[in-house]
Amino acid sequence: MNLFAQIAVTATLGSVALVGYAQTGDVFSPQQRNLWLQKAAAAMSVMQETVKYPVRKVAIVSDTAAYQGWKAVEAGAAAAFFDTSLKTQSGTVLDFGEHLTGYFSCTFALTTTSVSDAPVRLKLTFAETPAELAIPFDPYPGGLSRAWLQDETVTVDYIPSSFSLSRRVSFRYLKIEVLGSSSFDFRISEMNIRAQTSAVGEPEPLPAATPPLIKDIDRIGVATLRECMQTVYEDGPKRDRRLWLGDLYLEALANACSFKNHTLTKRCLYLLAAVAAPDGLLHACAFDIPDIHPQTGTQILDYALLFNTALLDYLKNTGDRETALDLWPVALQQTEVAKTFIGDTFMYNGKPIWIFFDWRSGFDTKAAIQGCFVKTFKDACELAQLLGRQKDVATLPAFTAKLAGAARKNMFDAKRGVFVSGPDRQISYLSQAWMTLGGVLSKKEAQKALKTVLSMPEAVYPGTPYGTHFFIEALIACGLHTEAREYLLQYWGGMVHKGADTFWEVYDPDNDLLSPYNFAPINSYCHAWACTPVYFIRNYPEIFAK
Repeated sequence: MNLFAQIAVTATLGSVALVGYAQTGDVFSPQQRNLWLQKAAAAMSVMQETVKYPVRKVAIVSDTAAYQGWKAVEAGAAAAFFDTSLKTQSGTVLDFGEHLTGYFSCTFALTTTSVSDAPVRLKLTFAETPAELAIPFDPYPGGLSRAWLQDETVTVDYIPSSFSLSRRVSFRYLKIEVLGSSSFDFRISEMNIRAQTSAVGEPEPLPAATPPLIKDIDRIGVATLRECMQTVYEDGPKRDRRLWLGDLYLEALANACSFKNHTLTKRCLYLLAAVAAPDGLLHACAFDIPDIHPQTGTQILDYALLFNTALLDYLKNTGDRETALDLWPVALQQTEVAKTFIGDTFMYNGKPIWIFFDWRSGFDTKAAIQGCFVKTFKDACELAQLLGRQKDVATLPAFTAKLAGAARKNMFDAKRGVFVSGPDRQISYLSQAWMTLGGVLSKKEAQKALKTVLSMPEAVYPGTPYGTHFFIEALIACGLHTEAREYLLQYWGGMVHKGADTFWEVYDPDNDLLSPYNFAPINSYCHAWACTPVYFIRNYPEIFAK
């Protein structure tokens, strides 16, 4: 039985996969959870596979002007590598010409009439960026598992023979080093990767008159999305190979404007619902390989609330009322659990939970979560109306209005026209963005708040494409179209100018080596939450494609 069949069986036999969830106090019945798992299994995409080959040899050279201080330069044709002894080419770097995710294979051949008399040991290092091949991995200083890094020591017992790496890799560049061999000579005669994705076909081309930089941003955004569309919307195909709820929301936005694989969105929504905690609050992420399970301890309040918005968007994009009605209890429960984090003053009560929004160090989330409450509660009300379930949220509109009123009373600095957050009255881009998206401000007030932070060098700005998405979305929502276009060109265009093949998990124009994990090579350089220029460019062509 192949892996995908095993997953389908596990999902179908939901009562086995969900032992521990069907317990006293579980807001969802075992039958409900099993139904969601079965529907997730039925929505499994057929993986598309393409065989890709290296296109050239490159040298990784130091360059202070290049991204992270390193760049790849032409070093010869790929064909010459396959015709030459590998022992004389240890350390060669091959360039596959594009970012790829899949399974690597190669074939070894003798270069003389002699026979192999001992094993050959090689080190293979797969890299998404040139710097990953130049910055030493050890001693490893990172805060995440060293095993995410894609360096593999392999032993080939006999030559001639073929070898396939069992681990899936995500890369553009491959460095090959000979660690041990005998007196006989050998070469690699063939090499490929079976690249895989669940994305089918190509999105419609942009209008011919679209500016070149916008076309490049869209093209790279599409490539990012394609790579992350696996059996679920993966966070990053190199690292964090799992479904995160926040990334799901942004990938679904981009997918609806490009590949239109709504079945994948449906699968992810059902999977997250099926593994919700007993109180109904969604886990921030879940795995579907080797079996379906959540990553416990990763509940993020703002992510859980976005389930309402993601389900609302799915219904609008597909008209699939059956799925929306199936999952309405989950959306409703996110608002009910969220209320336990709101105090008598209709403000976040400080009850401990992970609140994310962005990786920016020092960012105060109190204003952002208040705006997120307002926006996602409004989305829950709209979803209820579309489904004819208004009675389920009869008191929610008035409650939401009180949240908005409390935000203005406690956080709005009328003199400066901005929201402040926390005891230090921090002013940040995302505080203004989420209050704008929640409709806490009038259009005129929102424009002033967003323009003000753009003019303040001391304002805390987003450190990731994820946070940046919501800032641009807020600019569009209040009619600051020129500013939205300029910010997208500056931010994602900056990655284009620095050589991105796919867009990155973390990007700060002022710090190429920024990493939430204390080591830049462990960052993901093809990351789901960075694909959203595809959504902006294709959903708002009057702003971005002119």
